[in-house]
Amino acid sequence: MARTQGSHSDITGPRVREAALALFARHGFAAVSMRQIASAVGVQAGALYNYTPDKQTLLYDLMRTHMEDLLAAWDSQTPTGGALGALETFTRFHIRFNTRRADAVFVSYMELRNLSPENFEVIEGLRRDYETRLETILRQGAREGVFAVSEPRIASMAVIAMLTGVNTWFREQGRLSLAEVEAIYWEMVRKSVAA
Repeated sequence: MARTQGSHSDITGPRVREAALALFARHGFAAVSMRQIASAVGVQAGALYNYTPDKQTLLYDLMRTHMEDLLAAWDSQTPTGGALGALETFTRFHIRFNTRRADAVFVSYMELRNLSPENFEVIEGLRRDYETRLETILRQGAREGVFAVSEPRIASMAVIAMLTGVNTWFREQGRLSLAEVEAIYWEMVRKSVAA
């Protein structure tokens, strides 16, 4: 279907994604209709199909974009100080990146079950890529003698799960600043893998 003349796909497209993300996070993918997304954006339901072929594709695109952004942001980091410095950088990075994207993180974890098998495979591959970044740091630390980790793959998944958990309780106006939370979590992560 052709886009109507004068429509603003560069504005409406991102608004469709933002509305879908917020609605999926609040109500769950299965409970949200394309009509609800259209209403939140202020367009007719049929107009959504100018921006996405269906709801499944929209969910997949949101999750893929989140994971690709996460990987690109981590890959742009330049940790120093060997494996210990890299692990601290990873810890602080993960908390900071994800607390700014609470809805995307929630949807990426809670809606995996609603992906088609082929879409699930892609998202799981991206998640494994990210876990491997941390696993590589843990293996390096074991070689350097600063980490005692018998199962680096499992340890990487456990650390990521712990760090992602910050999103469930952290509030900007809370008792602790994000920097203080990062410091507390870094101490816990360090102790959990220390040689």
